[in-house]
Amino acid sequence: MAERLQKVMAQAGVASRRASEQLILDGKVTVNGKTVRELGTKVEPSDKIEVSGEPIDSREKLVYFLLNKPRGVVTTTNDDKGRQTVMDIVDEPERVYPVGRLDYDTTGVLLLTNDGDLANRLMHPSYRIDKVYVAKVKGIPTNEQLEQLRHGVTVRTKQNGRYTTFKAAPARAEITSTNTKNHTAIVKLTIHEGKYHQVKEMMKAVGHEVLKLTRERYGMLDLAGLTPGEYRPLRYEEVQALKAGKQYRKSAGRW
Repeated sequence: MAERLQKVMAQAGVASRRASEQLILDGKVTVNGKTVRELGTKVEPSDKIEVSGEPIDSREKLVYFLLNKPRGVVTTTNDDKGRQTVMDIVDEPERVYPVGRLDYDTTGVLLLTNDGDLANRLMHPSYRIDKVYVAKVKGIPTNEQLEQLRHGVTVRTKQNGRYTTFKAAPARAEITSTNTKNHTAIVKLTIHEGKYHQVKEMMKAVGHEVLKLTRERYGMLDLAGLTPGEYRPLRYEEVQALKAGKQYRKSAGRW
């Protein structure tokens, strides 16, 4: 059965569907030896598809892995500075890529897959997947500052030399512990967006520098049983729950 070219590319693990569309527009994709630039192009299972001269296998097995990302590792498939990447840790025969990113010094839950369709959905703001972060911050936030986070704060981030200002969506925010001697606090934030340096900038907007940051949960996936640098394949029911957009239910202690 004929399917859209970008969908087949995403299913083959080339990239997310959106990134696959850009590869098509850039003229890097050929079907049966002819360059294709039209996004509506449909292909048959028997068609030969190549990306930058390399054939893809649309029958590639879809795989899903959960990594406890350690500090000092970059969330990219390669790094021009020679730093260790998450791909150096997840040593599997299938070509996978990270869903979203965690900063170099941020630890915690990271999903990797070759399922471009699911990756694209999970990263889209409309999917509203919960991401739970635990931050050690300088100073002890006041109730007023926590309320600011709960109503949404305006943050300014810099990426690739450009500044972007946006209002973060309301977050669930609570202090889980304080250290009056060191004048620090542990703050748990639940957000569903994934802007660059978002949690750090949100805390900065209310006057608190983030000293350490961990993503504790992504949807219903948590770090149970995984030490930093360890990873495991997702169970079938976890994959299905992700596809259904299920979240963790605190009251029930399950998803």
